[in-house]
Amino acid sequence: MPMSPTGSKASLKRSAEHGFTHVRRSAEDGFTLIELMVVIAIIGVASAAVMWALPDPRGRLLDEATTFAARARAAHDTAIVEARPVSLWVSPGGYGFDERSGGQWRAIGEKPLRVATWGKGVRPSLTTARDRLVFDTTGLADRAFDLRLTREGDTASVQIDMDGSVRVGG
Repeated sequence: MPMSPTGSKASLKRSAEHGFTHVRRSAEDGFTLIELMVVIAIIGVASAAVMWALPDPRGRLLDEATTFAARARAAHDTAIVEARPVSLWVSPGGYGFDERSGGQWRAIGEKPLRVATWGKGVRPSLTTARDRLVFDTTGLADRAFDLRLTREGDTASVQIDMDGSVRVGG
């Protein structure tokens, strides 16, 4: 391992404190201001890059629309499999599913069709306070349904056709 000879000019510096005589620089002198500023700048750039890469904690609006569409498809399939009308209702606070039993609509409590709330800041565009779409026992919808979700300028839409098909648009 090569070592510099004692008194080498590379290991000396001049200091006003010592009358501009050669003195050794020791580890006790610490870092220079430039070195500290460079490190702070690197940390700042790295932090900014990480912040841009982090996903929105609320999730993407398109994900919310896709989840709604998948659950609407599950309601469509449930109506066919159980040979019982199933309705999908949408309100400003969320959405849910009911089944027709004994001449009345009753909430479905099973996991894929439980009542769900919209994510933070999501607003559905509704024609009434609570829109309802009904799938009959063959899977046909009683009407076409177009739901537009908005959040802070972003929009996503879900279209349900009368044949029961469901599409998501960004």
